[in-house]
Amino acid sequence: MSDCGIKNKPDQEADNPCGCQHSSGHQHDHQHSHDHNGDSCCGPAPVSFNPLGASQAVAGGLRTDIRIMQMDCPVEENLIRKKLGGMDAVKALEFNLMQRVLTVTHTPEALEAILDAIRTLGFEPELSVQGEPKVEEKKKPWWPLALSGVAAIAAEVTHWAGLPEWLTAALALLAVFSCGFTTYKKGWISIRNANLNINALMSIAVTGALILGQWPEAAMVMVLFTIAELIEAKSLDRARNAIGSLMSLTPDTAVVQQPDGSWQEVEAKSVQPGSVVRVKPGERIGLDGEIVRGRTTVNQAPITGESLPVDKTSGDPVFAGTINESGVFDYRATAAASDTTLARIIHAVEEAQGMKAPTQRFVDSFSRIYTPVVIGIAAAVAVLPPLFGAGSWQEWIYKALVMLVIACPCALVISTPVTIVSGLTAAARKGILVKGGVYLEQGRKLGALALDKTGTITHGKPVQTDATILDGVDDAEGRLLAASLASNSDHPVSLAVAAAAAGQFTLREVDNFEALAGMGVCGDIDGQRYYLGNLRLARETSGCPPEIAERVQALEGQGKTVILLNDGQRVLGLFAVADTVKESSREAIAQLHALGVKTVMLTGDNPHTARAIAAQVGIDEARGNQLPADKYAAVQALSGQGVAGMVGDGINDAPALAAADIGFAMGAMGTDTAIETADVALMDDDLGKIPAFVRLSKQTYALLVQNISIALGIKALFLALTLAGMGTMWMAVFADVGASLLVVANGLRLLRK
Repeated sequence: MSDCGIKNKPDQEADNPCGCQHSSGHQHDHQHSHDHNGDSCCGPAPVSFNPLGASQAVAGGLRTDIRIMQMDCPVEENLIRKKLGGMDAVKALEFNLMQRVLTVTHTPEALEAILDAIRTLGFEPELSVQGEPKVEEKKKPWWPLALSGVAAIAAEVTHWAGLPEWLTAALALLAVFSCGFTTYKKGWISIRNANLNINALMSIAVTGALILGQWPEAAMVMVLFTIAELIEAKSLDRARNAIGSLMSLTPDTAVVQQPDGSWQEVEAKSVQPGSVVRVKPGERIGLDGEIVRGRTTVNQAPITGESLPVDKTSGDPVFAGTINESGVFDYRATAAASDTTLARIIHAVEEAQGMKAPTQRFVDSFSRIYTPVVIGIAAAVAVLPPLFGAGSWQEWIYKALVMLVIACPCALVISTPVTIVSGLTAAARKGILVKGGVYLEQGRKLGALALDKTGTITHGKPVQTDATILDGVDDAEGRLLAASLASNSDHPVSLAVAAAAAGQFTLREVDNFEALAGMGVCGDIDGQRYYLGNLRLARETSGCPPEIAERVQALEGQGKTVILLNDGQRVLGLFAVADTVKESSREAIAQLHALGVKTVMLTGDNPHTARAIAAQVGIDEARGNQLPADKYAAVQALSGQGVAGMVGDGINDAPALAAADIGFAMGAMGTDTAIETADVALMDDDLGKIPAFVRLSKQTYALLVQNISIALGIKALFLALTLAGMGTMWMAVFADVGASLLVVANGLRLLRK
């Protein structure tokens, strides 16, 4: 028996997995449990906001973020992985190519050795400190590339004009070494580390062409490769900076009230929580806060994706990056600039970029097999035909060199992260925060969606509609007791009962107050224990006469939630509360059905209310009287039938969110816990964002398939042309870098509005 004297506590509650503590026999075998890089099966680890370079203590040592500005694509990743992977002090490596960040888990004393190992590869690792801006990559001078282009064209002209070969050779060498020094340097480092990446392959191919006397072609190939690499880097920068551009939504300064009452413009990053900030019409809001004076309308589209401005008055929250459209108002900052909702969104998406989607993991595995196979084929092409008299050594070696350039899998490997990052950014712009590529890709398979009721399908702000105090109890006394208990709870039903009594009574002190999960509350008033909760609580504590149960069922049949007040001996009163359904919920459910998603409502409310609400919005199935353990079991059962999602508030529904393949947090705006625990956080309470997420997932997957097909198709075509004797090094460069540019441009299409 609990402290509140509840009799016959259900056995299932003893195994209640509240707080994501699964029962010991539970095997969390679906996708959700395997995509957190070691995090618990209850969802992603909480998003941390440690400054880059600040080591975190983890099991097995330290975890350190290192920025490497030269780490642009899988070429550099493979080099670093091979170099550091052989060090005993290194426990784990995580690469985020879009942000150029390497996260290393290592023993405490090994950091300097790791940094030195990275430097031997020709990279410069950076350990930033909090508040220090990102170090921009130094711009390369343009004149070497221009000189190379002129020299390469001159080499072609002298060759076709029949001028002395030494002049053509000199011009070609000038072109190659003016723009190709970096390629040769990277190529040598790669060869020294037994890693045949594109720089090594290009270095070998161009050197081979020079040895074979193909002077103009060697020069032009190196120039074209350098130009293409430059264009590819610019394209990748667009994807890399897409989410970072959200930071520009916040102003650099804010007008802050000083201790003497005056107003002064200061840097936004220096504003401390608790400071009062003034915003004029048309200005962007610099920090999260709560309005203390004034009325206005705010465009919250950058954060929530809402198309219409929202009315705001004293006591309402405002968010960094949103736009004040009308009146002047003052707000009290509730978070520092580095910890606003917008900053957390950006950080969470950057974290998500490091979580590889299934397609990306497949491509990475495939490329590890593909590259050595193609290099082996090139070696065979260079040696076997001339050995058997099928042509000259020069002819077949040239073909092999062309194949080496084509062999690099850059386009294939880079196609997936660019597409995933574009999808994550497009979702963030719609007010949908996706915590990893795995969920973005998995959303297209969503077959069933479980939904909480309060605050998800309904507004979550019910009002009291009926209050009946039973015979033998003073009406005012019954209402006062109920309001006193309800005022200690933050449950929407309790809040409605307390609000109905506001201003009518002076509430009494409640001692030993306790919230009873899924049933209600209890506490002592003037030494007497009282209970306020659902019919189940009344039956377990005081018993419930049939006539009262019938009255409760009649009210519940109207879609109302009924709570009963009792003193452990008898029921003293009934209070009915009704919540209103959001208009957006009906449309969202209809869209989900059109996408083939089954909907199930799971609520702690009674079955009558559950069915009434479900009928209003068109939900397929409704289950009432659901404790956290019941919701958990229901979602687990749905997951066994296919990809299942759960929509909740990210806190009370944590067990069910953990059991789902994709957990959606509703009303996550400004709520740290929701952003940290959900797989997908909807930055307002609009259920319509879930079908939008499913559609975006389908679009993202379609682009992933297109990009893989483009990359492999172009490689296959040019390899066939080369074997047929029609391939040249020019074609090889276009096949490699051209394919990369195509897949990057295709992936970036998701960013179009």
